[in-house]
Amino acid sequence: MTAGYSGQNPARAKPKKKSRRGKFLIIAVIVLGVLLVAADFALAAAGEYQIAQRMREKLQLNEDPSVRINGFPFILQAIRGDYTHVRIDAYGVPIKDEQQGVDLRDLDIGADLRHTRVELADLLAGNVSKATIDTVEGSVRIKAPDLNRLANQVTPFDKLSIEPDNRAAATQTPADPKAPKTTAAIKLSGQTNVAGKVITLTAYGQIALVSGAIQINIDDIELDDASLKQIIPQLRQALAIKIDPGTLPFNATPTAVEVESGSFKLSGTIADVPLVQR
Repeated sequence: MTAGYSGQNPARAKPKKKSRRGKFLIIAVIVLGVLLVAADFALAAAGEYQIAQRMREKLQLNEDPSVRINGFPFILQAIRGDYTHVRIDAYGVPIKDEQQGVDLRDLDIGADLRHTRVELADLLAGNVSKATIDTVEGSVRIKAPDLNRLANQVTPFDKLSIEPDNRAAATQTPADPKAPKTTAAIKLSGQTNVAGKVITLTAYGQIALVSGAIQINIDDIELDDASLKQIIPQLRQALAIKIDPGTLPFNATPTAVEVESGSFKLSGTIADVPLVQR
């Protein structure tokens, strides 16, 4: 037995030091990565704020719209000065034009900006006078409460709802998915009052894009009281409504119409436009 033997091999202590250094290095890389991601999001948020300010002025909104600069990392887009996809949304927007007879109170406005070109320094400074967008896909949603209010100008309606007419879609020949849809089948449901009696109705028809506006045409109406079928022509005429929200965001011309659950959607595309009016 050798005196002073501790039972430890001195050569095995070195890997522990290397292991600690490796752990510290990994932690440092993780912390640096978190800081870089945080900085990236902070820069993106600053850019989104500046765009929101400009869009509030351009779209004449009462509040800043929601702006999302998509794509990660933001800094690479900023270095190029080319932001591939910016999404803008504004909700509950009123539009009133007494000369044109337009009175809509609850529109949802959306825009997809493809390739917004502006230098980062100009964007963060709010100087976007030279910024351009390759393509803007704009849309406006007209919701059931506005339709209900417009229909009430002729005949009292209540609880009007908007849905796609899936029966018609099942019997129609599939269209080219790339072609703009200028017509769509609709199903309207609600109530009306006839001689003090509440009548439930379901109307089927089409909406069509006419000169940038939505034109509703009703083909058939079902009533829960079949004895009142004599009022169907009156109801069909009352629901033949034209709704014109005006131009889309960035003055895009409406080229397609769509029926969604609870709303009509007008959409269109415009190319090579400035981010703000010059």
